[in-house]
Amino acid sequence: MELPFLDRAAEQEQLTRMLSRREGGFAVLYGRRRCGKSRLLQEVLPPDRSIYYVGDDRESTIQRASLAAEIGRRQPGFDDVRYPDWDALLSRFFREAPPGSVLAIDEFPALVNAAPDLASVLQKRLDARPSRGVHVIVAGSSQRLMQGLVLDRTAPLFGRATAIVPVGPLPAGWIQKALPLPSAEAAVEAYAVWGGVPRYWELAADYRNLEEAVQALVLSPVAVLYDEPSRLLVDDMRDTTQAASILSLVARGSHRLSEIAGRLEKPATALVRPMQRLLELGLVARDVPFGSTLRDTKRTLYNVSDPFLRFWFRHVEPARSRLAGRQGFAVAAGITTSLGPHVGTVWEDLARASVASLPAFGHQWRPGARWWGAGLDRQPMEIDVVAESEDRKAVLLGEARWATQDTSASLAADLRRKAKLFPLAAGREVHLGMWLAHPARVRDVHTFTPRDVLRALRN
Repeated sequence: MELPFLDRAAEQEQLTRMLSRREGGFAVLYGRRRCGKSRLLQEVLPPDRSIYYVGDDRESTIQRASLAAEIGRRQPGFDDVRYPDWDALLSRFFREAPPGSVLAIDEFPALVNAAPDLASVLQKRLDARPSRGVHVIVAGSSQRLMQGLVLDRTAPLFGRATAIVPVGPLPAGWIQKALPLPSAEAAVEAYAVWGGVPRYWELAADYRNLEEAVQALVLSPVAVLYDEPSRLLVDDMRDTTQAASILSLVARGSHRLSEIAGRLEKPATALVRPMQRLLELGLVARDVPFGSTLRDTKRTLYNVSDPFLRFWFRHVEPARSRLAGRQGFAVAAGITTSLGPHVGTVWEDLARASVASLPAFGHQWRPGARWWGAGLDRQPMEIDVVAESEDRKAVLLGEARWATQDTSASLAADLRRKAKLFPLAAGREVHLGMWLAHPARVRDVHTFTPRDVLRALRN
């Protein structure tokens, strides 16, 4: 089922502004696969003056002929000749294209892989183009190649872009617009599996419920998303084996670099570069306690930031042998009974992400973070959500629970105890909050539900 076009207002505005420039422009879109780059292009490209072409893995000679055919739809006769190289094709396009024309090349890295000189050729043509309002947009799923072509100071296209548009997963608040979910609680559970990738939502929309969708889309060696992590890593990592090993260990509970290195029997220094690349790709997040800086490496923890990858490495990867043995229903039953803790970790992430958009206690809050360390009684303590107000005069302390045996009253009592022992609250107002799967009324503690959080993450 095709989804409606969701969000992307900022990206649309940036591209529309570029396309309105009378002197023309050059835009670059990049981001992980299935996040909607092609759909975004289709929404913003003016249909009466745009040429849209999708690159592939064929030889350059064939690619040039295909692109010339697409240009020929707008510029009759353009494909009547054979172009010996990219310079010949692009020079004619820039020379003859009507003012306001748009050339959009999707999966641009595929063309560059076949013709490494293409970026330099395009740079030459962009630098020499007449002021006739010709626009060029390139897009690609290989973030490594796209960033290398445009953001690297040594790259031919560095400094030429009028607009650089990263396209990432959508915020959780939009999932209810995409899937026919019965409640906000069900939306959080769906987001915990699919994350914010629109194409995953589109695939899941064809099934009656989450369990059925997971069974059909993930838990089979022939399922469309069964090997999705491998495809993502191939796009952007030179050593996919090491990257997958790191993601697997982090998803299953190894959060310190030293611990990951020990499990892999490698020195921690050998993992610095691949971990940094996973951080740049947004697949892993670095976590430090509230009040600390990222330079505090001794207290740094790593987490798989993408919910689908966290789910896959936690529940699917350990069961691959069983899935290959056609035991998908048994694996699905096990996932259903053990999904709660996974949803709980994603719910904590959503709680922290929602803080800056929640109107609470008369303050505007900065983004939330975790805190762990020694309390005023010198005993170890953890708090799920900590945020300070924009004026830094108040602090918000909170706990996030999805499935718990504790009552809301007992959770509130424990939160009050932690608030008294929190060492960074001195001289500031202290406000308490609980993020719970179901509404609850608790004295002097504000409760936030999935409905509140999803509304906040749609703004």
